[in-house]
Amino acid sequence: MNKYRSFVLPVAILLGLLLHRWCAYAQVIIPYMIFTILLMNYSAVDVKRLKPSRMDLSLMLIQIFGSIIPYLILHFSGVDEIIAQGVMMVVICPVAASVVVISCMLGANRERVTTYTILGNIMVSIVAPIYFSFIGKQQEMPFLQAFWMIFRKTAVIIALPFIVAVITQRWMKRVNAFICRIKIVSFYLWAITLTVTLGQTIHYIFLHGKDNVGNIVILGTASVIICAIQFALGKWLGEKYGDRVAGGQLLAQKNVAIGVWMANTFLFPLASVGIALYSIWQNVFNSWQMWRFNSRTSSRS
Repeated sequence: MNKYRSFVLPVAILLGLLLHRWCAYAQVIIPYMIFTILLMNYSAVDVKRLKPSRMDLSLMLIQIFGSIIPYLILHFSGVDEIIAQGVMMVVICPVAASVVVISCMLGANRERVTTYTILGNIMVSIVAPIYFSFIGKQQEMPFLQAFWMIFRKTAVIIALPFIVAVITQRWMKRVNAFICRIKIVSFYLWAITLTVTLGQTIHYIFLHGKDNVGNIVILGTASVIICAIQFALGKWLGEKYGDRVAGGQLLAQKNVAIGVWMANTFLFPLASVGIALYSIWQNVFNSWQMWRFNSRTSSRS
């Protein structure tokens, strides 16, 4: 299967382009797919080894300040507010729930990735409503209401499969062992999820791109630059703490569906194009990483 992993992204992009209208309708299956992916991966996690680290704190601080500082600079420099909001969303967008799949394939520590997936999403649920209290179209919305809207979107997807995994580990060991044996299925589920997500992105650009070409080009350029910076910075930070792969994936692999929803709900809707396009760049890089990893593995065997 390893030699086919690198072809997942090109096939997903092609299918997403051809089937983008249907992918827009298929988005209802994504939460269930993510739940299953996380359950399969959480079942193999040693819960006792889950603990926050300095790397987690560093990653959170980068997201917190790396999103608001560029926004303020662009905002007070007179740049179009759509561009400023789009840049902010690309950084503050929470880590993808499926990050554990790619990270572990590339050799990251499963417990470390799981820990930040939980902490990072909680952090965004708290920080994002603070930002939206003075940025965007919902500034009059009470903090607790905004917090709950975001938290329930992220917490159910992240927390529920974790709780189920803990229950099976402690009281349903045979079920847990079975899930661990078939966890390779999570890769195929991720491939399907990737196809639907990219199809949604392509469909969204078709719908909103006709009259906003200039802003879309700027947001696309900004998102690819930020994607490169986040992967590079995350890998550098991860290397300092002994897990280069985890650092890069946790900082740079984003939950695009949540990011697009937050932008559409709280900001100018067109700002969501930045994080939508970001999904393409992050998956291009992930595909290249898998190809490189598989090539190295094959040459050693």
